[in-house]
Amino acid sequence: MSYAQTTQDRVLQLVESYSADNFNVAWHLCDRHPEEAIAHTIIRDDLSSTRLTYGELRTASEKLAASFIDLGIKRGDRIATLMGKGREYLVTILAIWRIGAVHVPLFTAFAPPAIQFRLASCGAKLVACDASQRSKLKAIEKEYLAPTWRVMTTGQASDGDVSFDTLMAAGAPGTPSVAIGGDGAFIQIYTSGTTGKPKGVVVPAKALAGFHAYAEFALDLRPDDVFWNSADPGWGYGLYFGVLATLTTGTPSIMLCAGFSPELTYKVLSQFHVTNFTAAPTVYRSLIGSGITPPPMELRCASSAGEPLTPEVNAWSKEALGVLVHDHFGQTEAGMLVNNHHHPDLKGPLKEGSMGLPMPGWSAVVLRMDRDELAPSGEVGRLAFELRKSPFAWFSGYVEEPVKSQEKFAGDGRWYLSGDLAKIDDEGYVYFSSRDDDIIIMAGYRIGPFEVESVLATHPGVAESAVIAIPDTVRGEVLEAAVVLRSGVVPSDALAKELQAHVKQNFAAHAYPRRVHFVESLPKTPSGKIQRFVVRQQAREGTLETLNAKEAANAD
Repeated sequence: MSYAQTTQDRVLQLVESYSADNFNVAWHLCDRHPEEAIAHTIIRDDLSSTRLTYGELRTASEKLAASFIDLGIKRGDRIATLMGKGREYLVTILAIWRIGAVHVPLFTAFAPPAIQFRLASCGAKLVACDASQRSKLKAIEKEYLAPTWRVMTTGQASDGDVSFDTLMAAGAPGTPSVAIGGDGAFIQIYTSGTTGKPKGVVVPAKALAGFHAYAEFALDLRPDDVFWNSADPGWGYGLYFGVLATLTTGTPSIMLCAGFSPELTYKVLSQFHVTNFTAAPTVYRSLIGSGITPPPMELRCASSAGEPLTPEVNAWSKEALGVLVHDHFGQTEAGMLVNNHHHPDLKGPLKEGSMGLPMPGWSAVVLRMDRDELAPSGEVGRLAFELRKSPFAWFSGYVEEPVKSQEKFAGDGRWYLSGDLAKIDDEGYVYFSSRDDDIIIMAGYRIGPFEVESVLATHPGVAESAVIAIPDTVRGEVLEAAVVLRSGVVPSDALAKELQAHVKQNFAAHAYPRRVHFVESLPKTPSGKIQRFVVRQQAREGTLETLNAKEAANAD
């Protein structure tokens, strides 16, 4: 039997397992694993650590689940978590799923308005929050006349709150877990809002089939791995693949309860013997920019997701990390879709600029820009996935957003539209071009900003950039670039001309930025994705604060 056949068999096996009518989330993610097996190693900023076994996770989550039931929480109710990484967070989400409730992740860097929007949208019955986050909820409660939620805090309870410790002490172990079936909701998560208002996505339990497959096919997680996904579980990639993928496979995982720094990242990779690491491209670029000589490491696999991987990362990583970084592509609404897979039977050559091949269980196509027909090989079009050939597909629409939901499908429901532009070569490799609304049309040419950004990233003075379009009476649109320089590099007109020439020489003579704005930083979503639409709006309104303008003001 060929590996292609065994892969297809594995896809169908996972789909069948996670779609069962009696599927039980807590049992599958926790209770079925050996009690003594390590679920997560919790690491603090001083590098002290605590191991959390599956047996400990089961007992603690059973006790908290019993107290949730006493609070009147029932199957289908929404419980939001405004919590950082740690033992309390893991126990809380397992308790939520144990009673058949729905977890609503909230990123701890959110300001009160972003939190209020999500809590109101989902109708949360309970908000589990760290003591350090409680003030944000108080700010919301002052303006929100009748909150639908109670608050569980990891600190001392007051003003009608309940404390995590009190609920743990009151709850009895042995609380039976609720089977919700493959179609049952267990997460309600919100998109990052890169192109507008965040949209609610209800995740059914059967989505775990694709999450599990990603762990096997793309990450090649093995029982003897030490896995570290550095993404925050307040967002899809951190929750789906920093928590859920490891709980589905039973792979020991690391959870670092500290802010990012290159120094700390290197120490964790080395001292905790990480063999399988994944992070956003910004993490790798920060490691490059730190200038720190990497310590000895045991990495077997390194992966990247969240935004396209620019080429300078792999020009550095082979020597610095001992491995090449594999770019992966996915979405909140789907999980991971296209990967440079690590599994030895799926692993292929890394092609510069390519996100890789469609993951088994997904069928990728590129549709023409102006009609629902397949585009020829190599032509940029709308990246889509054929649903009848994609057994891992589960997205059915956004919460209370019928128009936006309809926009995600084409061909009378035949294709799921990613909202991204891409091309596919003759070997099936997928190349990201841009978000659908980021594409630039200049004098009849379609230009993907990522291609220009990738070239700019190869210049030694550039840390990162955002390429945008500005209206032009002759060409329709012209390119401009907002550029963040590396430490010690001084902005100048000469450097701007040098960057323009660099793009002409390494990409295309017509696709260079007509103006270069040197900026201190780029606007990003809390999950680290560059918000080109914000840069574009600021440039068009003349409010883009540039180092060029500051220098001119200082000279005056």
